Amino acid sequence: MSVVIALVLAYLLGSISFAVVVSRLSGLADPRTFGSGNPGATNVLRTGNKKAAVLTLLGDALKGTVAVVVARLLDFDEGVVSLVGLAAFFGHIYPIFLKFKGGKGVATGAGVLLALSPLMGLCVLATWVLVAITSRYSSLAAIVAALSAPAWATTLHGFDVLTITVSVIAVVLVVKHTANIRRLLAGEETKIGSEKKAA
Repeated sequence: MSVVIALVLAYLLGSISFAVVVSRLSGLADPRTFGSGNPGATNVLRTGNKKAAVLTLLGDALKGTVAVVVARLLDFDEGVVSLVGLAAFFGHIYPIFLKFKGGKGVATGAGVLLALSPLMGLCVLATWVLVAITSRYSSLAAIVAALSAPAWATTLHGFDVLTITVSVIAVVLVVKHTANIRRLLAGEETKIGSEKKAA
């Protein structure tokens, strides 16, 4: 029963949309009404409010981190800890508070990875930064970082429950970026820093 409760609470935590919360507290437009319509940090950045975007990014990432850290403090085994992290991740993507229409899960997924394995998480984050700087495409950076995650996990930890968890997150992230992949292939994807500000 305690495991079920932990999974439900992790999902509910993940369902909190910091993009929506921060935007409302900052007097900004609902991120679901402009740009990509995605309630995430990248879309909040389109308002030109960098502080709001950073707060959204940190809030979404901390959801995944807190869920995993608390699960470990409660002395759950690593299999359950991984499931708790996945619950928070899927909560962000399919939030009950937003009629199951959430963000793409990049920040929350990163928060989960950093908590499960700090070194692996940092390697994946470094991959994202490298691709983002060289290409200026946030979506491409997210896709490449996601694809690199299982490789980093296997290299650092071998094939175990952590690698399986990371692989699930990676597959979901890539699928959630299907529209971005189409735009990248068509040369229509917007680069970082070139978005129009939302009114």
